Amino acid sequence: MRSLKHLFANNRSWAERVEQEAPGFFKQLSEQQAPEYLWIGCSDSRVPANEIVGLLPGELFVHRNVANLVLHSDINCLSVLQYAIDILKIKHIIVCGHYGCGGVAAAMNKQRIGFVDNWLRNIKDVYALHREELDGFADDGERVNRLCELNVMEQVRNVCHTSFVQDAWERGQQLTVHGWVYSLRNGHIKDLRVSHSSATQIDNIYALQPTEEFVSEK
Repeated sequence: MRSLKHLFANNRSWAERVEQEAPGFFKQLSEQQAPEYLWIGCSDSRVPANEIVGLLPGELFVHRNVANLVLHSDINCLSVLQYAIDILKIKHIIVCGHYGCGGVAAAMNKQRIGFVDNWLRNIKDVYALHREELDGFADDGERVNRLCELNVMEQVRNVCHTSFVQDAWERGQQLTVHGWVYSLRNGHIKDLRVSHSSATQIDNIYALQPTEEFVSEK
């Protein structure tokens, strides 16, 4: 069994370096958490959320899963959303996928991996919604990358359809949901320009009626 001592050594070096660059950083960090951003990204080890946007610990609240999905049956993701919105009062939710995503490619190519196939079925639903466009690509790589983009767009919609987001908008809380894609080839982020900041931007069938609490306040 390989020893993990090098990871502890790396940790000590990192902590010492941070403390030298910003004395008192960890003391301040331990006393409060006030991020303005929630990052919903892929579990891929090549996509480190804090680093690619140049933020320090404490500045970015993070949820990651295979293929950056936001499912209304996923209690984990919904719990993160609710806590980030209602308790941390974050101002931006960023759904960020990445080109060449293995989960997206596996779903598109009908690969059988195991239990995760059930999770990736949701990517197949995205493909089915956009079949005409995706079938028009002759190159598989281009098709996968476009599906990565379309998946992010659908997950942005899923975030906006949650009661947590709509309740925040209803009570006037500043909150915007964004969709981005990260390139492993050059490290750059692409804004897919599908940002939502109010319930008027989503399909009316998903818009929830105001609760009595919000109605009475008005």
